[in-house]
Amino acid sequence: MQNRYAIEQLIEAGVWISQKGWVPATGGNFSAKTDSGFVVTASGYDKGQLAPEHFLQFDCHGQIESGTGKPSAETELHLSIYQLVADATCVLHTHSVAATVLSRFIKSDTLTITGYEMQKSLTGILSHEETLQIAIFDNDQDIEQLAEKVALRYQRNPLYHGVLIRGHGLYAWGRTPSETRRHLEGLEFLFACELERIKLEATL
Repeated sequence: MQNRYAIEQLIEAGVWISQKGWVPATGGNFSAKTDSGFVVTASGYDKGQLAPEHFLQFDCHGQIESGTGKPSAETELHLSIYQLVADATCVLHTHSVAATVLSRFIKSDTLTITGYEMQKSLTGILSHEETLQIAIFDNDQDIEQLAEKVALRYQRNPLYHGVLIRGHGLYAWGRTPSETRRHLEGLEFLFACELERIKLEATL
């Protein structure tokens, strides 16, 4: 997609995501593929008040082509997702309470979800009876190393819809910005349901 359109889509998504409370303070980062590479939010800006000057343009190898400001520290992870998932054109990274807490509560490397009708909001999931598996990765300030871990996991077992970073949040992707928003909203709903279910079971 063209740079201008990609940025417009991400600004619109930022307002919507901020209203949901999923990117507190200056948390989160968003990106979208363009004709020459991808655009990504610069670091340190409120994602609910983004403007065109808050984006950097990178080529398909992760080299800055244009824009000012500090690149998001997690740009390398966005690039890795685009390289791994051929049809992904947008990545939205959020910091919701449910995603952050669940990723710490679940001790294994996978969050398993089944039984929810909302699972069908995710492309390829046709029934609540299917088992949805969301990979969880330990947080790492070395983003290049974290990206390598995601790539190694993907090579063993392809990842779909999104991944969780422990104590950090969700990275959701899709074939279009609108599909990515649908995946993000569906996953966040499922995470909130699971968190409530776990809390209720603890009281029984």
